Amino acid sequence: MEEFVVLIDEQDNQLGLMEKQQAHVAGLLHRAFSVFVFNEQGELLLQQRAAHKYHSPLLWTNTCCSHPRENETYQEAALRRLEEEMGFVCEIEPKFHFIYKAQLGDQLFEHELDHVFVGNYSGEININPEEVHAYKWISMQELIEDVKAQPELYTVWFKIILAEYLTQLSHESHH
Repeated sequence: MEEFVVLIDEQDNQLGLMEKQQAHVAGLLHRAFSVFVFNEQGELLLQQRAAHKYHSPLLWTNTCCSHPRENETYQEAALRRLEEEMGFVCEIEPKFHFIYKAQLGDQLFEHELDHVFVGNYSGEININPEEVHAYKWISMQELIEDVKAQPELYTVWFKIILAEYLTQLSHESHH
């Protein structure tokens, strides 16, 4: 089934729909979300993308990220994909959003208005092998060190979102 993304302007007004891969080739701004799920120990749940994904296969990334469908809120989409990819649902709350553009390989660009959600969950995980190759829990400290040491193991957008997340959180803790 073709998956369409919602094309928008920088104020998040809908401009139209485009097939996902086409939007990534054209580098057009579209809606996206990223979910960071933590367990009771404060570790982040990472997923490793399935081997057959058309870009960034077998790279590690945050718990779940994807694109809302038309007439679907960011939150609804995030919960839908969390269940589809990781096999569970938990409460999530919006933390911040930002626009970024990144190159993935030769012909592909991520140009997204990304809404970042954070949730807590310590239960069972049932990954969908169509989407996810593996998962692991990792402490933020360990993650930050590993991304520095082996950046090639992580998706381009995750590194951008993680940096933004850490910046936003440090602002939060200073207020």
